[in-house]
Amino acid sequence: MKTLLLPVLFVGGLGAVASATTISVDTNKRLQLIEGFGFSQAFTRAGQFQNASSNLQKQALDFLFSTETGAGFSIIRNWIPSASAYTIEPNAPISSTSPPEYVWDNDDDGQVWFTKEAISYGVRTIYADAWSAPGFMKTSGNESTPGYLCGTPGHDCSTGDWRQAYADYLVQYVKFYEQEGMEITHLGFLNEPNFLPDYSQMQISPNATEAISFIPMLYKAVKDAQLKTRITCCDAVGWDVQSNYTDVLMAAGMDRYLGVITSHMYSSDPTYPLATRLPTWLSEAGFSGRFTTVWYENGSVAEGFTWANKIATGIVHANLSAYLYWEGFEINQTQSGSHLVDVSGNEALPSSILNAFTMWARFIRPGALRLATSESPSEVITAAFENLDHSIVVVVTNGGSSAQTIKIPLSGNRKSTSAWLTDNTNQVASTLAKVHGNMVEITVPSHGVVTLQIR
Repeated sequence: MKTLLLPVLFVGGLGAVASATTISVDTNKRLQLIEGFGFSQAFTRAGQFQNASSNLQKQALDFLFSTETGAGFSIIRNWIPSASAYTIEPNAPISSTSPPEYVWDNDDDGQVWFTKEAISYGVRTIYADAWSAPGFMKTSGNESTPGYLCGTPGHDCSTGDWRQAYADYLVQYVKFYEQEGMEITHLGFLNEPNFLPDYSQMQISPNATEAISFIPMLYKAVKDAQLKTRITCCDAVGWDVQSNYTDVLMAAGMDRYLGVITSHMYSSDPTYPLATRLPTWLSEAGFSGRFTTVWYENGSVAEGFTWANKIATGIVHANLSAYLYWEGFEINQTQSGSHLVDVSGNEALPSSILNAFTMWARFIRPGALRLATSESPSEVITAAFENLDHSIVVVVTNGGSSAQTIKIPLSGNRKSTSAWLTDNTNQVASTLAKVHGNMVEITVPSHGVVTLQIR
């Protein structure tokens, strides 16, 4: 068994010196697969991105997708529209068994352009997610009014059972992207089904009976169309709610049909693993405060370090395979912190939260496996990964009030080391990695993150 012993020495530059702690990284004990990090351009944001100047487009795309100078995001989450102005089925059939009339404009409100741009940067994971079925398929009769899918248990409608029609509708959306030369890898049919907004939404009960009755039908429709698309569920508004949904889905055998369990974090963060063998994604994260470039000041939810800690907690303590923020690029919307890149003058402006994601996404690539580590000190989260190219990446997030010095042994042929630091004065900046014999040493400032790559 190959085990890396990591002596962690606490240097009290900002406080008392703590006793040395040894952390082991077991390269033979592999944990969850990392599928990537990402964001969305839903609800017309892709179209706004497409209509920006070519200069802004290039800057923002580089900030978001470049693995050399940007975050290196590898997942995008597209919106499957249900409003009549955007949907692929704008006209309601007479009944659920009437032939549908699909319409495709080769644009999808800018998402076709956006997806092609993402793919040009190497993105291969495309998550298409429906916030709601079209209104005529729901008990409420309106896509922006809470309601249930007609034909699911306890939800009969005069126009019939719309479950098969909705499954066909979702499959057709995927086929339209195939027609454009792009593969939708993941497909969702719900968004925040436990929330009651005044925009696109569709409900399920706490026992998820509606989802349980629909998932096998959607799975069969995907297979009949010879698609490789993986089905997701359920994008609940918070981790605790999704945990309950996951329990009933797994008890009903839905793991035979689903590819990924997805959740948001607005009512509760991912801090523990869900009870499933399926990969779990934090598929939407954000907050309602202002856009900021501040890394750490007082620990507010707007600051970059807060999100560095959230990502580390989700990956290490909840075994997440993917972490997605709400939106990537918006223009002159700095009153909102729901996106990662905005505009200052004629230049794209990255938020501090983008820097937090970069410390993970640029260096831990899709297909990496998290490696087991021994327990870190209470204020430090240490995560280790092995990429497909066999490089080892260690991310150390220091929430303490003093700097931490970490020594990591170099094993086998791994001799090349590089390190990057983000804190109040550094933004994904190259930092010193001292090599002493077979040991590499890095220092992590208070409220800082260091990413070490060993090749």
